Amino acid sequence: MPRSLKKGPYVDQKLLKKIKKIKPDDKVIIKTWARDCTIVPEMVGYTFGVHNGKNFISVKVTEEMVGHKLGELAPTTKFVRHGGKMQRELEAKAKERQKGASE
Repeated sequence: MPRSLKKGPYVDQKLLKKIKKIKPDDKVIIKTWARDCTIVPEMVGYTFGVHNGKNFISVKVTEEMVGHKLGELAPTTKFVRHGGKMQRELEAKAKERQKGASE
């Protein structure tokens, strides 16, 4: 467990105040920087804009997400691709197949 059971899950109090002001299933996006905040059942149905360091990623909370952290749902790095000679050969073959299919 990342946090002891006697302390309970960490939930940002400012975020709970924002939730109480609006209704669930609204189109309003609640912006937050609290990536370490645990998703609790009160958050189900709301849309959060979770900051990833550059911009906000929209996350619509469902029942399956309860217990996870908001930061898990907004990746901070973008996967480009694995490089190397084999990868270039595979990409070249894929381009040839696309050209052959389009002709």
